[in-house]
Amino acid sequence: MKAVIVGAGNVGRNLARKLCEEDYAVAVVDRAPAPLTEIAEHLDLLTVQGHGADPQLLGRAGLEGADLLVAATNQDEINILACACARAAGVRHRVARISNDAWLSGGLGLHLSDLGVDFAINPIRECALEIAGLLRLPGALEIADLFDGRAQAVGLRVSTESPLIRAPLKSYPDPEFLNRIRFIALRHGSEIVTPTGDTQAQIGDEIYLAGRAEHMSAYADVMAPDRPRLERVIISGGNALGLGIARLLEKTDLETVLLESDQARAEACSGQLRRTLVIRSGGVSADALKEAGVNAASAFVATTDDDENNIISCLLAEKHGASLTIAQVNQPEYVPIIDGLSLLDRVVSTHLSVVNAVLRFVRGRNVRATTQLQTLPGELIEVALQEGMPWVGRPIRDLRLPKGSIIASLDRGGEVMVPTGSLELQAGDRLVVYALPKAVGRLTAQLRS
Repeated sequence: MKAVIVGAGNVGRNLARKLCEEDYAVAVVDRAPAPLTEIAEHLDLLTVQGHGADPQLLGRAGLEGADLLVAATNQDEINILACACARAAGVRHRVARISNDAWLSGGLGLHLSDLGVDFAINPIRECALEIAGLLRLPGALEIADLFDGRAQAVGLRVSTESPLIRAPLKSYPDPEFLNRIRFIALRHGSEIVTPTGDTQAQIGDEIYLAGRAEHMSAYADVMAPDRPRLERVIISGGNALGLGIARLLEKTDLETVLLESDQARAEACSGQLRRTLVIRSGGVSADALKEAGVNAASAFVATTDDDENNIISCLLAEKHGASLTIAQVNQPEYVPIIDGLSLLDRVVSTHLSVVNAVLRFVRGRNVRATTQLQTLPGELIEVALQEGMPWVGRPIRDLRLPKGSIIASLDRGGEVMVPTGSLELQAGDRLVVYALPKAVGRLTAQLRS
């Protein structure tokens, strides 16, 4: 399999790393020599310097015969033109990073598909949706939508109040409750295990469960009874991400405050928001946090373009009483460091949104979608069962799933079901399987057979 990536920035670099791990032959195109040199030092791939929408240059990168083109520069027009070139060259899958929502709206009856874009992804929008989801379910380490949002996978940290520390799962006093959810992973330090009836969590462990979206808040209340309860969200940064989060939160009952240092930008945000209080602030300080109303019932989200500023701002907000802190970082290398040190409650990056979008196209004909988790190694892979597949007609307990994988949820005719061992799979079922990195290849090989 061959892939051409246009743009060697953070998005392109992370995509290249992931696709190399998938045994793709990867070529990366960029105008600047420095990022190409850096990426070639760490990955075994081809680099080509030049304009990403130049048909001849794309030809030198191996566009003809490629299975996938991902145009991930910060210029929408270049990304769209690269996809147009890819369509002319017969590339089957063409993904474009699109920042301007006007391109996504289909104005004047012109659609991106008419220009060769097979799939468009707006990282800012995806990141805003992720953060808004975390704020709607405070205390969650991560929330991943399954089956178009009808189900969710949620990660929670086990605390002293959690019933999971009192006895193994098989001794849980309400077995009917356990039949409504699916435990898919437990992380104890660096060890990740698939929970069984004998599993007993310890304080500080991370437990991941899947179930119907409308019930997930109630499940979280039981599993993590001391999780924070939010009334207010304070957003630092009126850029596109901060504004996008505020817009989403205006559809909820949460009070929202937006802090922005630039006067003109603050006025622009105020003009676009209806229920959000916009405060012109020279920076995040004790006085600014007091004015914004930070307290134990508030969350603080830092979305500026300065990673260090976001991290320090969150630490300051936590010191002044915020019960939940979320920082957006542009450098993906910061994410595992901050998570490992437990500096903040949550760190998010827009770049994984693009990675998730691309993975939708590389799993094979029976795989519909995939989500790469940020707080847990591995992926949630959606599978559409068809007649003739080896899993059809067999109960789940009889499947020979690769070690390190588990069926997290099942959709049958629009109804989300818990995948118990006795449930017999049918053609037309949609499954979500959680798989550790070592199991992904073996799992997708089974699904292609």
